[in-house]
Amino acid sequence: MKPEDVLAKARKPSKDALRLHPFYRGKIQVLPKCPVRELSDFAIWYTPGVAAPCKAIHADPDLVYEYTNRGNAVAVVSDGTRVLGLGDIGPAASLPVMEGKALLFKYLGGVDATPICLGTRDSDELVRTVELLEPSFGGINLEDIAQPKCFTVLDALRERMTIPVWHDDQQGTATVVLAALNNALEITGKRLGEVRIAMIGMGAANVATYRLLKAAGADPAGIVGCDSSGILHRGRSDIESAREKSVDKWRVCRETNEENVTGGISEALEGADVCLAFSRSEPGLIQPEWIRRMASDAIVFACANPAPEIWPWDAQEAGARIVATGRGDFPNQVNNSLGFPAIFRGVLDVRARTISDGMAISAADALAAYARAREHGIREDNILPTMEEWEVFPRVAVATARKACEEGLACIEMDEAALLTEARRKIAEARDATHLLMHEGLIPAAPAPG
Repeated sequence: MKPEDVLAKARKPSKDALRLHPFYRGKIQVLPKCPVRELSDFAIWYTPGVAAPCKAIHADPDLVYEYTNRGNAVAVVSDGTRVLGLGDIGPAASLPVMEGKALLFKYLGGVDATPICLGTRDSDELVRTVELLEPSFGGINLEDIAQPKCFTVLDALRERMTIPVWHDDQQGTATVVLAALNNALEITGKRLGEVRIAMIGMGAANVATYRLLKAAGADPAGIVGCDSSGILHRGRSDIESAREKSVDKWRVCRETNEENVTGGISEALEGADVCLAFSRSEPGLIQPEWIRRMASDAIVFACANPAPEIWPWDAQEAGARIVATGRGDFPNQVNNSLGFPAIFRGVLDVRARTISDGMAISAADALAAYARAREHGIREDNILPTMEEWEVFPRVAVATARKACEEGLACIEMDEAALLTEARRKIAEARDATHLLMHEGLIPAAPAPG
């Protein structure tokens, strides 16, 4: 497929989105989950009957999870400062993305998610506002917040809140990358603790990926990071002078690149086994000749959207054995949607207080293991499951939940069989409800293009 054909194909969903978003006026709605047999039922669900559960919760706050939907509720929170590849478009313009995230939460994980776009750019105000939401939700999913604010906001909220707070652009990306990398390494016969990794682009995705890779056993000495100003090393005075705002990047400067390599992307890729690129949507940003100078059986993840940093066929022609991108129309899509719906399903089912690195690693291991256990297993062009492989979601949910229990982070203890049954039921119910609404015409069929 020629690049112009790929880009033309990539533009079609945008055209359809402009046609269908106003037709449906958004993507999510609120529907009852209790019966309303007659109007007198409101005396049970609202006043005067509702006073009884209110008093019970006041006496025992944990009953809020038994008497309300809080235990299945997640807030999807953004300030709209770093939306997809669109940049700082503001909270109102980011709402379609947050609604889409909420749709994925429900359809893939059976989780009720509410989009909340906040009209503030102030980190402290953002943190305080999210803190105030805690009584209504069982978890928080941060989304599309610019760096370095995204790091400080996440760290502050994880420290202050007693419910799990997750930034999908950081932890979600890192989890799915780890799963994909584990399977790519399995195919190439290499080990995570021994490979040299070049990380191209050091924004939220790769900074978080670095942290998770290190926790999973990667050797920081063999990692070379590269941002828009060049390779990260201990002599990067620009990062050191701004280290209060760039704590994570300065940590990468100090911990990685044992050989103190300098230069740019070309030098970072020299001899590397793995390229993890989350940079600009600019094919050609990574040149084929740089891929040729990587190690044998090179692994290249070029994950910028809508167009990757190098076209997959160019990377393969240059010698890469395994190539992944962020796109669904190419083989090996690295897609956060394989992670966050299932991870939150598991987290909510055991009422975990946080999402630890150990839980993320367990989720990644389960995702990778599911792909390996399939009838056709894994191949160079198929290292991860797709969203159509429904059973992967309850499996990842169970792995996440069980790790929370092992680490003492869960408020509810459940065995693996019970967790799997519960996750399957809730996820199936969400899909079945959507299909029923479609079948009955309550979600109308999309109009044909005019």
